[in-house]
Amino acid sequence: MKQSRFMSLVEATTNVVVGYLLAIATQIAVFPWFGIDAGWSDHLTIGLAFVGVSLARGYLLRRLFERLGKRLSGRDTSTYESSKGT
Repeated sequence: MKQSRFMSLVEATTNVVVGYLLAIATQIAVFPWFGIDAGWSDHLTIGLAFVGVSLARGYLLRRLFERLGKRLSGRDTSTYESSKGT
């Protein structure tokens, strides 16, 4: 089943929001272990930086795998077609 563009947008938005909240919660829990004292605005700003990095990573990996998938499926097709003729 193919996902609609709207549902892709809903999924991506949910992923970003959950990632942001998880980043902030993780910072609040982990920073004190390392003696880092950060206020709410610091946590929110650092969380935004994590979200930006995560979005870039997700996009670049998705494009990479899309390219690899096309390349691999192209090899499979050409290998199959060349063996058909023999």
